[in-house]
Amino acid sequence: MKVLIVLTSHDTLGDTGKKTGFWLEELAAPYYVFKDADAEITLASPAGGQPPLDPKSEDPGFQTDTTRRFVADEAANALLADTVRLDSVDQKDFDTVFYSGGHGPMWDLAEDPYSIALIEAFWAAGKTMALVCHAPGALRRVTNPDGTPFVQGRHVTGFTNGEEEGVGLTEVVPFLVEDELIGQGAIFSKVKDWGVHTVTDGRLITGQNPASSTETARTLLAALARAGTA
Repeated sequence: MKVLIVLTSHDTLGDTGKKTGFWLEELAAPYYVFKDADAEITLASPAGGQPPLDPKSEDPGFQTDTTRRFVADEAANALLADTVRLDSVDQKDFDTVFYSGGHGPMWDLAEDPYSIALIEAFWAAGKTMALVCHAPGALRRVTNPDGTPFVQGRHVTGFTNGEEEGVGLTEVVPFLVEDELIGQGAIFSKVKDWGVHTVTDGRLITGQNPASSTETARTLLAALARAGTA
């Protein structure tokens, strides 16, 4: 099984002067779900190379067994330091794709033409994919073959308005994931802020927040197993 994990290359949190990037748990959790299932993992980002880590995700209160495992894993960190460029990726080389969140994707992956084309290619090829937390925002420019919004009529979740308010970034982010997806006609569901919530709609799997990362990855792995891919 060959898995592609897509990360952001964006490191600036709007005009706050603070740094952002990918959220550590949202990489570490799926990485080990797939790694422990003997998957071959490739990490990709728009710019390639070392993607920026949101420094907030390194705070002690956000650490889990999987984040600690990742930080201590030399092979995993070597892979992270050398992500492939997104414009060099072909969906034909992978069985599935997992988009990790953090605030960074809202600036680059949400608008990146290669990311948009990649998601559309995975879908057209009949493959299952997953996105967690802010990463479902990367679906905002993705369309169906008839030009309608990809998420229109589909059941999804993602980082909620309440959670964005809770971290004090409602006025900083370029858009709100919940509002954006609903505005495009998605059927958006959520649980209490920071609760675990994963939504499956056919071959599309989305997770609400960092705490949902493991469940989202496991749901994707189970779907691949049912399809005979894993």
